[in-house]
Amino acid sequence: MARKTELPSAYYGEPRKFDPTFRGPVQNRSCTDVVCCVIFIVAILGYIALGTVAWIHGDPRKVVYPTDSHGQFCGQQGAPNANKAILFYFNILQCANPAVLINLQCPTTQLCVSKCPDRFATYQDMQYSYRYNNKDYWEYYKQFCKPGFDNPKKPFSEVLKDEDCPSMIVPSRPFLQRCFPDFITRNGILTVANQTNFKDGAGKTRSVDDLRDAAKAPSSSTRDNWTDVSGGIAGLLGAKEVGIKIFEDYASSWYWILIGLVITMVVSLLFILLLRFTAGVLLWLVIFGVIAAVGYGIWHCYWEFSSLRQKPDADVAASDLGFHTDFRVYLQLSQTWLVFMISLSVLEAIILVILIFLRTRIRIAIALLKEGSRAIGYIMSTLFYPVITFFLLTVCIAYWAVTAVFLASSGDAVYKVMSTEPKCMYANQTCDPETFSQTNISKVCPSSQCTFAFYGGESLYHRHLLVLQLGNLLLFLWLANFTIALGQFTLAGAFASYYWTLRKPDDIPGCPLFASFSRAIRYHTGSLAFGSLILAVVQTFRIVLEYLDHKLKGAHNAFARFIISCLKCCFWCLEHFIKFMNRNAYIMIAIYGKNFCTSAKDALFLLMRNVVRVAVLDKVTDFLLFLGKLLISGSVGVLAFFFFTRQIPVIQEEVPSLNYYWVPLLTVIFGSYLVAHGFFNVYAMCVDTLFVCFCEDLERNDGSSSRPYYMSPGLHKILHKGEQGAKLCAAS
Repeated sequence: MARKTELPSAYYGEPRKFDPTFRGPVQNRSCTDVVCCVIFIVAILGYIALGTVAWIHGDPRKVVYPTDSHGQFCGQQGAPNANKAILFYFNILQCANPAVLINLQCPTTQLCVSKCPDRFATYQDMQYSYRYNNKDYWEYYKQFCKPGFDNPKKPFSEVLKDEDCPSMIVPSRPFLQRCFPDFITRNGILTVANQTNFKDGAGKTRSVDDLRDAAKAPSSSTRDNWTDVSGGIAGLLGAKEVGIKIFEDYASSWYWILIGLVITMVVSLLFILLLRFTAGVLLWLVIFGVIAAVGYGIWHCYWEFSSLRQKPDADVAASDLGFHTDFRVYLQLSQTWLVFMISLSVLEAIILVILIFLRTRIRIAIALLKEGSRAIGYIMSTLFYPVITFFLLTVCIAYWAVTAVFLASSGDAVYKVMSTEPKCMYANQTCDPETFSQTNISKVCPSSQCTFAFYGGESLYHRHLLVLQLGNLLLFLWLANFTIALGQFTLAGAFASYYWTLRKPDDIPGCPLFASFSRAIRYHTGSLAFGSLILAVVQTFRIVLEYLDHKLKGAHNAFARFIISCLKCCFWCLEHFIKFMNRNAYIMIAIYGKNFCTSAKDALFLLMRNVVRVAVLDKVTDFLLFLGKLLISGSVGVLAFFFFTRQIPVIQEEVPSLNYYWVPLLTVIFGSYLVAHGFFNVYAMCVDTLFVCFCEDLERNDGSSSRPYYMSPGLHKILHKGEQGAKLCAAS
């Protein structure tokens, strides 16, 4: 046994020795990792300079306002199209081609207009009416032709070739400052403005069949061509229609969504406060409550499956139905409930297996959670610190997004050849719109257009734009990780002040959270920046690998894709390991005030001397806290379901009218989980800090009157006194 006890000292450092002057977080500190602190400050100044450069070269109008085929803004004051704020596409049907959408450009002329067309019209009908002195038809039609074009007698073929006017105009509605045809598919029938019949430019009644004929290309003569085009545009505009309805649902239910999130906040706060007094009972109730809830879900799914299996029309595969925005359609299928039942059964089995094999360690985890609830109860301000972290992260995200947008919108207008022909050899090549008609491109690829693509250029600044975007990403990740590290350090220092106090709560220092935050900013900015930089570099590599993997998806090089997948897996593991080590290193810095490398080494050795900690703390407590988050978000989700489906009689009249009730419902569930996650993150940091302090307490002290334990009697009793406690926190 003696040899076994010497191994930890030889390989994992010397255990902490008794120090009668040690009283928790060291007060006499010096600045750590000063060089990294200086680099961090310089990086922040450089980030400000990068944002300034992006602001100077970028143009927010390029993001806010749509741009026509000549790169001119629609609706911008002082521009030629100041009174024309909406973008009109000559042939929106060409935008439905999936090959075109990959380039995010439509190979058709785009024009700024003051309003979208509200009637159906074709150029040939206009010419026919013009011959019989119907000038009003032309006055309406020329609003959507190129500025300066005033020759209604020009042959139709030449008009199409020169892109002077659109071949047809359909009733449209503005969406995101762009005219989209008012097409809607109802019961498999394509309608325009919710009607199968509509007025044309001359006031005549037309049908969708007329629109079908007008939409055909001059060389097309089969209905299949129309079917392909109409199917693509119907799908595109159907998605647009769903987006509008979702936006309307958010506009009418945002108030109730906020109420749901406030309820989650209150419930999470009450849950943590109740843990202080009834941690054991409450956590076991949570465990058995989740088991019972999942069990009831399995029974209900089986009951629904058995009932629907007797109906012949319910035995249909979900894939045969396609996509429906009304999810109630899928609930009428027996296959849906079978999938639900199998999924819940697997989840129930996993939970039961975990409980059976970790039942002893769950008691230890509950003791830690109970002690953590006491610590939070004495330092209630820690529960609201995530608001500061959230605010700082919001600032970081906003600055990164604005800088990225301004970088992307810098430079001059670049035009590229856009063609619907898949074999056009000039596709995506740069071009000059002024001389495009005189080149050989329009002859080789008749359907091609020289269309505005993006803003850029050939200057040194624009050639290094990708590098600037990567720098923007790296600095953003650095600042975001620093913000999270600052929160972890601050909470760890506050909870360590609680633990290393013999008489709790009488001797807890005043304002421990503010004191810990002040120590972090004054002495350890460099250390926090050091750990954050390491993590940011790894995360940047992961994002670059994801980008490369996306680019290689269509490649046939299986070896390259295999290497990328292996690297992604390795960097994923490395990121999570660094997060784990940083978290414990910050705890050691908060207690002892040493630099990052020394604290990381001490944390690693402490963990290796306490290997069981990984099973006890990082797995079991995380599992229990996950069940708590699941219970809270699930309960609020059930309440929201009954509310938005008008199943609560008392407040039925208050429920807003919704297109899809699942839009606010899913938002409430996801938002509730995030809110609960914010509260329970404080709890998890508290338990982490207390466990590290507990293991050091066992190494420093022996429980005698001269070397008393700092842990509470209840925690000491459950975590086993003497030899049993040593076995828990000492490597075998």
